[in-house]
Amino acid sequence: MENGLVRVGILGGTFDPVHIGHLILAEEAWARLGLSKVLFVPAGDPPHKRGQPLSPVHHRVRMLELAIADNPHFALSRVDCDRPGPHYTLDMVRLLQAQLGPRAELYFLMGFDSLIDFPTWHQPQELLAICRLVALTRYGYALDWDKLEAALPGLRQRVTLLPMPELEIASHIIQQRVREGWPIRYQVPAAVEEYIHQHRLYRDSVRAE
Repeated sequence: MENGLVRVGILGGTFDPVHIGHLILAEEAWARLGLSKVLFVPAGDPPHKRGQPLSPVHHRVRMLELAIADNPHFALSRVDCDRPGPHYTLDMVRLLQAQLGPRAELYFLMGFDSLIDFPTWHQPQELLAICRLVALTRYGYALDWDKLEAALPGLRQRVTLLPMPELEIASHIIQQRVREGWPIRYQVPAAVEEYIHQHRLYRDSVRAE
């Protein structure tokens, strides 16, 4: 805590399903940035994923609850999934700031690939004004700071680069492995694996209800 401020990390996403990569990312950010907590914010209706199959939000929320239950500095926020969409990051961060109060300094966690596309986001300049961006390094991605600065002056000063362990794991790969009958043990927490099998998630293209 500096100058009376409390640092809070924000990790948004569909979490369909949450996997160990998400958890490692959040833990690394918590430790390296001195965050008081990391909020996992599942999206209800993400604009960039419209038209794609998405598990019902109650399943995605429950899997997150199971995944973070044993970590005291992780918490789940329903600020996105309990309101009508479309869900833009700027709206979500504004709502969290209002909930947490002026003493909360917000750090929005994202991958290098998201940072490269950041100028195309909904009102990116306004988002930069109310939170810091934390870009997680990813092998195979290079940043063109000149291009990013030309699109959004002052961006670089609002970005913290965070080295991350390299993991080739993604939610869509886990979905595919389930459909094909391959194991997902150790790729998701044990309780999440059990939930996926119990509710027969990702067995076919039609999501479970």
